[in-house]
Amino acid sequence: MWNAESLIASGLPEATVGIGSSADSDCVESSAEAMGAIVYRDADELVSDLVSGRIDAAVRGDMSSSELLPKLKRALGLSVLERSVLLEPAGGRMFFLAPVGVDEGWTVDQKVDMAIRTVSLMRRIGMGERIAVMSGGRSEDVGRHRMVDRTIEDAVEVVKALRAKGYDAYDAEILLESAASEADLIIAPDGISGNVIFRALHFLGGATALGAPLVNSDKIYVDTSRAKTDYRDSIALAMKLTEGRR
Repeated sequence: MWNAESLIASGLPEATVGIGSSADSDCVESSAEAMGAIVYRDADELVSDLVSGRIDAAVRGDMSSSELLPKLKRALGLSVLERSVLLEPAGGRMFFLAPVGVDEGWTVDQKVDMAIRTVSLMRRIGMGERIAVMSGGRSEDVGRHRMVDRTIEDAVEVVKALRAKGYDAYDAEILLESAASEADLIIAPDGISGNVIFRALHFLGGATALGAPLVNSDKIYVDTSRAKTDYRDSIALAMKLTEGRR
């Protein structure tokens, strides 16, 4: 089974990865040493080196998001940082989940675009490409509430658009439990529900969050939680994403 440990142990490409660190962060230091990554304690320096190409990829580590992300957004000229998170549920298989930003994925076009961009990253990692598109109910729930109806209608349109472009997408309805065992990428109905799914799986369900790569930029940046105690899998993910891009 493709999992975090097999990712770390796989044949990783040679890549220069920078990882952000707060003061006296032993877990970042030890992870960086194990993976040959460069530790940065200054957000400006990390962003500058990523944008200039001095490093091939950047990982947030446990650097403050309020300090790092606005600088990254400005340097990349982006109005929003779109990310897809790679999760490994306890005893389960890894899959990507998007959108996870509460202001993302509110239209059919946005969800289709995030799915296509995420699959592009997944190909570099060597994952499968099956896409489960979720909604707020089953097909027979149409008519129960206008918001539920909208998510069901949107899911049908997203699947139709992805299939027309040659992607292996299907309508997963509200059945997250099935999608998690069948799909390689789960598209949530919107950014709020995606964020809630992530939090429930990661913080309550014990799923490992390897990191959330940026999907709307050519630069490789992997966002991570400050609560992680081992960043080796996040660094390995960043390294794997550099394949074919150097």
